[in-house]
Amino acid sequence: MCLSLQKSVAQLGFCSGNSGDIIFSETFGAGTNDIALPPGTTTYIYNPSFPIDGQYLVSNNSEFFGWHTNVDHTGDENGRYFTINADDSTNGGEFFTTKINGLCQNTSYEFSAWLLNILPPSPHCPNGGIPINVKFQILDSTDGTVLAEGDTGAIPGTQIPNWEQYGLLFTTKPSETSVILKMLNNGIGGCGNDLAIDDIVFKSCGDLISLTDHFGENILAQCEDEGVILSTTITATPDFSIYSSHAYQWQESADAITWIDIVGETSNTYTTPTLIDSRYFRVKVAEDPINVSNDLCNVISEVFSALIIPIAAAPQSTGDLIVCANEPLPLRVTTPENQVVNWYDAPSGGNLLLAHSNVFTPTSSGTYYAAASSELTDCFSASRTAVTYTMNELPAVYDEQIIMCENVPLFVSAGVSKVSYLWNTGEITSEIEINQPGIYTMTATNQNGCSSVKTIMVDQIDQPIIESIRSTNEDIIVRTVNNGDFEYAIDGGSFQSSPVFEIQRSGKYTISVRGKTNCPAVSQEFLHFVIPKYFSPNGDAINDTFELQGLEFFSDVEVQIFNRYGNLMAQSVSSSFSWDGTFNGTRLPSSDYWYAIRVDGQLFKGHFALRR
Repeated sequence: MCLSLQKSVAQLGFCSGNSGDIIFSETFGAGTNDIALPPGTTTYIYNPSFPIDGQYLVSNNSEFFGWHTNVDHTGDENGRYFTINADDSTNGGEFFTTKINGLCQNTSYEFSAWLLNILPPSPHCPNGGIPINVKFQILDSTDGTVLAEGDTGAIPGTQIPNWEQYGLLFTTKPSETSVILKMLNNGIGGCGNDLAIDDIVFKSCGDLISLTDHFGENILAQCEDEGVILSTTITATPDFSIYSSHAYQWQESADAITWIDIVGETSNTYTTPTLIDSRYFRVKVAEDPINVSNDLCNVISEVFSALIIPIAAAPQSTGDLIVCANEPLPLRVTTPENQVVNWYDAPSGGNLLLAHSNVFTPTSSGTYYAAASSELTDCFSASRTAVTYTMNELPAVYDEQIIMCENVPLFVSAGVSKVSYLWNTGEITSEIEINQPGIYTMTATNQNGCSSVKTIMVDQIDQPIIESIRSTNEDIIVRTVNNGDFEYAIDGGSFQSSPVFEIQRSGKYTISVRGKTNCPAVSQEFLHFVIPKYFSPNGDAINDTFELQGLEFFSDVEVQIFNRYGNLMAQSVSSSFSWDGTFNGTRLPSSDYWYAIRVDGQLFKGHFALRR
């Protein structure tokens, strides 16, 4: 076959304007029996039993090779579709050819078809399977000139059937009334490249023709209680995307299904008579007056609707509601399709609360009123439907954040009465005892079954932990393991913020530490041992002896005094010690002397001064 070099090639696409009636349609019919295509329609071999590469079937079933099955696109019961197991194009790849007759000369048309990769992604095929790829061609009646062509590109398989529509635009030549459609395989044979085709359609394609009144609207709606629809002029406006000239024939319909030509109305405008019932108007358009009455050549405009809308009936209520304030359910009414609902606060007049909604959620108790209307215009029902909304109050609870002392049980309260209680601890009393910090919740439910949740955040003040108490000369120094805003006391006295006490006398003392939040204090006894830094045995009865106080609190005592040369000057193993600064009755000179004092296994070493 030799094709003319004078051809018009186009990419795939659809008519962007108005289309005419369907000129040609191939749905492959319906039925439980398989059928073969007429001779000359395909170069593939018909095999309904087991179609391998290069073979096809037309059936309502495709249970082969794991293909999608029962996937008719038309939607007919037992609808058939054309299934091809595409080969490697050794037979020319031409799997569908048909001639379309009765077209008009020099006229634009749209071809379209639905395609499906009938093989889901398969683990048995490399890369899930070979994608399908189809070329569409529109040729003149001699099969010698390509008027338009386009490729789909690769279409991979999908887990669920996914029909996709493809289209191609073309224009017949002068004196041309027939064209040839061809579909060719661009892919290769093997595991995959299996496709189904359905719903092949040809329609004329022309300008987008919009119909509007003098307000620029394409619909005129009037309530039935407003009387007739007055005469209206409708203007047809083409977009000149296809046609360079236009011929018109106006039509009218009572149901937008059956259309009748309006005799003599062949201009771009039409003035309606006065209408007592609804009417629909459209216009047939062709580029040449000779084609305007030929449905194979013309296109159909958009529809202009002149509607007399019945007054809507009052909506139907689904029932009054009783709700809790924290569970706001909406009031609801029902209406027929193509109706809308407005909500008001009065049976007539009143305030508009919500427009165009079948549901309304009030914010307070009361009776609310719903009116219905057509969604096209405000033809509201003569009466409104009353619906009562009762919103029950919730128990009044308030969240709290409180502090508890470590190891001190605490009672927490719901703080609300005349309700039932449920704590997250499982208890059902108004007050519970807690021993640990954390988050506690209480659900209070009143007699109407409405519940509120109270949350109590309980933080803990940690109890001080005494790490050590030690004496440094006359100071008692307290150290804690943990840090905190602590205060300190000795022998039940007043608390102070400093952990240091200056105590000049040795003895047994009780040290207490607490947080500054009135939590209980922790206490510990401590033996404070003070060693004098000097004494002056000069006979004035003031500090005449070196005395160690508090030894009576220790069970094991040993005291030794040495001079600077390490000679023992005095010693004692009793629970009291006093030294007058003499050795064998001789007064020792002023100097530093050294001590070694062992009390209950603890050794103190240091020096003191003797001053004369």
